[in-house]
Amino acid sequence: MLSVTPIPAFSDNYIWLLRQDTSQAVCVVDPGDATPVIEWLEREGLELGTVLITHHHHDHTGGLAELIKRYSPRVIGPDNPEIDGIDERVGDGDEVRVMGRLFEVLALPGHTLDHIGFFTPGIPPLLFSGDVLFSAGCGRLFEGTPAQMHESLSRLESLPEDTLVFAAHEYTLANLAFARAADPDNADIEAAEAECQRARELDRPTLPTTLGRERRINPFLRCASAGVRQAASAHGDTDNDLSTFTTLRAWKDGF
Repeated sequence: MLSVTPIPAFSDNYIWLLRQDTSQAVCVVDPGDATPVIEWLEREGLELGTVLITHHHHDHTGGLAELIKRYSPRVIGPDNPEIDGIDERVGDGDEVRVMGRLFEVLALPGHTLDHIGFFTPGIPPLLFSGDVLFSAGCGRLFEGTPAQMHESLSRLESLPEDTLVFAAHEYTLANLAFARAADPDNADIEAAEAECQRARELDRPTLPTTLGRERRINPFLRCASAGVRQAASAHGDTDNDLSTFTTLRAWKDGF
């Protein structure tokens, strides 16, 4: 059985650790810091076999050099020469087998141009979305365009609703505060906020979320909603889904 465990890093990152019960070798996703990964592996008596990278930002790659030196793992990531240490460069539609599961690589430009995600079907389906899809939010546009990010989110939204979404940051409560403003009549947001507040008070992660839940609470997946368009119209153009997304993203940047 495959289990997924969050390793907290920095102030709000999660490095996701994948483990099969029968194997001592594990996989980690986006190790921005090697230290918490090494501490976890040593405490549990595990070895690092594979690393998945979603994009080039340092808080997702900063631990690679030390982990490679210590464990010599298989490193899979985007075809971007800025990332040192990747030995298996992958792109849209490629497939990789990790911890006994076959993952499809999804090109997800928007946050960065090189951003990819890793999706595996099954029971349940799993998605490692990096900094593209967060719970109740999405990533900032550092390199890509609103159209690219909107298309990437639309692609993720087409995945099965029971897909577990493992985002790379604990941004949920801040995102829900914006979601309340952007979708003020949505009772699901209020319920999610109460639930996530309790989780954080107990020092528990608010992730993973599910795609079905995100369709109900994430304004960036609800650009066709009349309520979202009405709220966003005070901040810009909402003539169609893309213009609504563009307005929402700019509004969130200054929220």
